[in-house]
Amino acid sequence: MAANRGMVAGSHNRNEFVMIRNDGDAPAPGKEVKGTVGQACQICGDTVGVSATGDVFVACNECAFPVCRPCYEYERKDGVKCCPQCKTRYKRLKGSPRVPGDEEEEDVDDLDNEFNYKQGNGKGPEWQGEDIDLSSSSRHEPHHRIPRLTSGQQMSGEIPDASPDRHSIRSPTSSYVDPSVPIPANQLNLYRIVIILRLIILCFFFQYRVSHPVRDAYGLWLVSVICEIWFALSWLLDQFPKWYPINRETYLDRLALRYDREGEPSQLCPIDIFVSTVDPLKEPPLITANTVLSILAVDYPVDKVSCYVSDDGSAMLTFESLSETAEFARKWVPFCKKHNIEPRAPEFYFQQKIDYLKDKIQPSFVKERRAMKREYEEFKIRINALVAKAQKVPEEGWTMADGTAWPGNNPRDHPGMIQVFLGHSGGLDTDGNELPRLVYVSREKRPGFQHHKKAGAMNALIRVSAVLTNGAYLLNVDCDHYFNSSKALREAMCFMMDPALGRKTCYVQFPQRFDGIDLHDRYANRNIVFFDINMKGLDGIQGPMYVGTGCCFNRQALYGYDPVLTEADLEPNIVVKSCCGGRKKKSKSYMDNKNRMMKRTESSAPIFNMEDIEEGIEGYEDERSMLMSQKRLEKRFGQSPIFTASTFMTQGGIPPSTNPASLLKEAIHVISCGYEDKTEWGKEIGWIYGSVTEDILTGFKMHARGWISIYCMPPRPCFKGSAPINLSDRLNQVLRWALGSVEILFSRHCPIWYNYGGRLKLLERVAYINTIVYPLTSLPLIAYCVLPAICLLTNKFIIPEISNYAGMFFILMFASIFATGILELRWSGVGIEDWWRNEQFWVIGGTSAHLFAVFQGLLKVLAGIDTNFTVTSKANDEDGDFAELYVFKWTSLLIPPTTVLVINLVGMVAGISYAINSGYQSWGPLFGKLFFSIWVILHLYPFLKGLMGKQNRTPTIVIVWSILLASIFSLLWVKIDPFISDTQKAVAMGQCGVNC
Repeated sequence: MAANRGMVAGSHNRNEFVMIRNDGDAPAPGKEVKGTVGQACQICGDTVGVSATGDVFVACNECAFPVCRPCYEYERKDGVKCCPQCKTRYKRLKGSPRVPGDEEEEDVDDLDNEFNYKQGNGKGPEWQGEDIDLSSSSRHEPHHRIPRLTSGQQMSGEIPDASPDRHSIRSPTSSYVDPSVPIPANQLNLYRIVIILRLIILCFFFQYRVSHPVRDAYGLWLVSVICEIWFALSWLLDQFPKWYPINRETYLDRLALRYDREGEPSQLCPIDIFVSTVDPLKEPPLITANTVLSILAVDYPVDKVSCYVSDDGSAMLTFESLSETAEFARKWVPFCKKHNIEPRAPEFYFQQKIDYLKDKIQPSFVKERRAMKREYEEFKIRINALVAKAQKVPEEGWTMADGTAWPGNNPRDHPGMIQVFLGHSGGLDTDGNELPRLVYVSREKRPGFQHHKKAGAMNALIRVSAVLTNGAYLLNVDCDHYFNSSKALREAMCFMMDPALGRKTCYVQFPQRFDGIDLHDRYANRNIVFFDINMKGLDGIQGPMYVGTGCCFNRQALYGYDPVLTEADLEPNIVVKSCCGGRKKKSKSYMDNKNRMMKRTESSAPIFNMEDIEEGIEGYEDERSMLMSQKRLEKRFGQSPIFTASTFMTQGGIPPSTNPASLLKEAIHVISCGYEDKTEWGKEIGWIYGSVTEDILTGFKMHARGWISIYCMPPRPCFKGSAPINLSDRLNQVLRWALGSVEILFSRHCPIWYNYGGRLKLLERVAYINTIVYPLTSLPLIAYCVLPAICLLTNKFIIPEISNYAGMFFILMFASIFATGILELRWSGVGIEDWWRNEQFWVIGGTSAHLFAVFQGLLKVLAGIDTNFTVTSKANDEDGDFAELYVFKWTSLLIPPTTVLVINLVGMVAGISYAINSGYQSWGPLFGKLFFSIWVILHLYPFLKGLMGKQNRTPTIVIVWSILLASIFSLLWVKIDPFISDTQKAVAMGQCGVNC
């Protein structure tokens, strides 16, 4: 599809389709991505060879698609039994053994070779993509073995013979990634032992706590025990999913040797990259431009990369900024590739305080770098001018350069818009080389339709990308997450194209890393504990959760299909094995399930004939189509025959004969606001609706179908973004995450009860349950943080006087807590400061954002009161280093933790005053109460510093509200005083007698 041919806008529902700013001729036909290349096999790359008669071997008599004899034999015996190009069933040729389904073929008489299968000596095909079927049935994995992109997991069987020019390493561990780099056994075993000991100590601790109530402070004791039991359950939900932590390692050189050899056409799979943005005033266009530039300069074949930018706010500022970005990319991309610079986002490259001459050997580098920096500064000026112009919207609305009114002047009522800025048939860089495709997309919005915020925008991108380019894999990033490593796509492909892991991997998740965070990470913005401990633990079970950005998807998994599973995957889970025994007869339900899977696999008679597609796409049959009639396909995917056809192309790509003009019209159709009505979009396929944290739901649905996910942590972070370092922005961000978890908790997709008959592993389910119930911890947490102050004010305590024997359990309890944390830090490599910041913000968030999320979630479920989604601001920090850190922004989220702080400070003053007046004997009990109050204040210390700001001044409104609430609470407590009986009150109020 040609670039810069003008914007396409329209509405399928209103039968509108217009071309705006159409300066050139009609678009050139799409470039054929893959065709016959000489006489090389298009599956394994070896020569096709000759037949018994000496002629060139032809596997398919219909289209003559070049396939060698061994691959032909494999496809007939264990593969999909049809031609990868025309999908015609392979006929048995002379010299080929008979397979089921050949009985109706009467033109071949070769009884000598009917059952002459080669046992172990024939060359199996190397998995490359044209014929691998990720169908909706959980199929058995073929028993051929290929040197993998991963190593570490032992593979049974032998490696089939491979030609020396295709594989330089032929050992069982020759792979592109190491799926299980073991953590030292001494560290991991000790860690597990401490967890078990901590669990035992916890049981003894609760046995003592429950059996020794505090009679004179029964209410305080009861509340404290309930809180402690909830904390213990939360710890169990968080701890056991970290039982199997693993590390992974990739081998990019082996990937290149197999799929991207120099001088040969690259066989890497095509990838569509999604960038989402909404409000250019909160998400500065310069940040989005840097993200797009880092994508366009990625180290990957340019004809296999397409970048789609979703503008869900239909802002002309975003459109014009992207146009400027496309022009600057013509200079920036060749500079990056010529000098191999990192990172390839210009803003962050030029900001680096490193020796930029290191490893640079070209004499022209310094001169070209200076010229490029000047070009970039001029580019920034142009972007800043656009931003300044956008501050004041004209009364008549925005107009484009040719005088046409901007179609998106009303962000809530506008047609769909598509503009191809760069493409494979246009938009060359300054060196005359092609650039990756860059496409601007703004989906149609109309009043009265539910648009589903970010999840709806991502689903629109899935469809429009499937129509225009149809990459086999998708990678999504937020507009502020740039590619910090140009090898990021290759890192993901090491897993996705791995023969053993790729066919059952739904996504590869990368950790989030951030720029612009203060040195001490006051508000735990880096989330190091989650990304470096929790996610590694999940990687050893069924895979990490999807966190919304920096994730590469298998497109077939997003379409709701099931993975290709092995015999081991179809076995009952470990809980069933442990309870029922591994040698017992398999259950009837399991055998029925297995037979159903096999039946789906072996059938090959398609129902859905692709020749009926309206746009003239040639017939493209697939064995999955037998499962659904055309109406069921429309109900599932929507009424776009071109898009439906693309879902059958498991390895991506579009038919070369497709008319680009018809694709643009169909692209407008699939982003129309009513396209998803009465379909399964957002329910079973695509990004799942029902929560503001659509990422958790989407990953959960994939795992429930049996897919696995991978956690990729290369030495150089692949993606970096910006985080809100301001206290109020950070709390609002956490509030949105917690609110999404509460919404899932009260939905039908709640992991506590959803899909117990699926393939979700037990510990993976436990991890998801922990993810959705953690906001509820705010209720016992805020009660537990107030308890120390109440104890100091009332001179009561939640623990009775303890003996030395009981004191031992308390000491062991605290020791086990610290030991578990220390061992986690040891095997994960996380620093003590990061761990402590995480603990502090757990209390800060629990007493503020999580508490509000619980009540807002209940209001939404019970009263139907919805909460508006707030886009997190991405600041440029132009006022100095970390200036945003000290800016105070009022929010009601600040009130609860401030109140807790004031109450504890008042309690400490009251307790110390009472001890001074009562003599030295009261100092002993005081220390226990002070310890808990100090514990609370230390955890809230970053919050206190945030309130003080740079000038160490707390805003008056916060002080007034907090003192008011603390005073009301204290007066009510004095008035009620639940720990003094009525008799004692009457005596205290009576007159003193003679014997007083």
